[in-house]
Amino acid sequence: MGPWLKLVFRPRVEGAEHVPVEGPAILASNHLSYADWLFMPLTLPRRVTFVAKAEYFTTPGLKGWFQRRFFSGTGQVPIDRSGATAAEGALTSAKRILDQGELFGIYPEGTRSHDGRLYRGRTGVARLALETGVPVIPIAVIGTDVVAPPGKKFGAWTRPLVRFGAPLDFSRYEGMAGDRYILRSVTDEIMYEIMRLSGQEYVDQYASKAKEAAKESAAKAKSELRRVEREAAAEKAAEKEAAGEEKKAS
Repeated sequence: MGPWLKLVFRPRVEGAEHVPVEGPAILASNHLSYADWLFMPLTLPRRVTFVAKAEYFTTPGLKGWFQRRFFSGTGQVPIDRSGATAAEGALTSAKRILDQGELFGIYPEGTRSHDGRLYRGRTGVARLALETGVPVIPIAVIGTDVVAPPGKKFGAWTRPLVRFGAPLDFSRYEGMAGDRYILRSVTDEIMYEIMRLSGQEYVDQYASKAKEAAKESAAKAKSELRRVEREAAAEKAAEKEAAGEEKKAS
């Protein structure tokens, strides 16, 4: 897929020199679209590995075969769920990838932004950085939400831009991965750099909660609209009935 995506969309890149030619690094990016993990690796000569749900690798049949081929070929590895939680499994898988001297891609927001804004980062990226001592490279991917808008099947053509920032070194916090205040501070520093690179508006709220609130608000608005429409229909029916009665009386 890579050559075709490059040919059609011609993604632009800035700051690729910040990514080491060899050795491990954490690539922390904003998350606007499912296309992010397709375009960002295209701008680098090295493979970038992400974690994905194990279901993508265990589905039986022809569909499962295509899924395994696709996700393996695009740099995905299944989450190791041997830990207590999925987050712990993702951290274990990430450590294994970094131990092998590879590049590991992560989206600190945890899920895609539903409105194009940048949301509060989860502290897993900070924990990973402090426990491995690996530098974090902040990344801004711009335009992928035009190519593949969240919630829509088709988008529009544009040239996505991938902008890499200078590596962030958190060695000053060595041995402090268990301190939640340090984890929050490191995460916020990473998110600030992503915000600076992307130019997005920052929201100090988790994207998952913002999505839930937006859905609830949309549902309430839809319910209110239906109520108004019912009342308007009832009022119109009453007026029609009254007009009919008046006509009969005359």
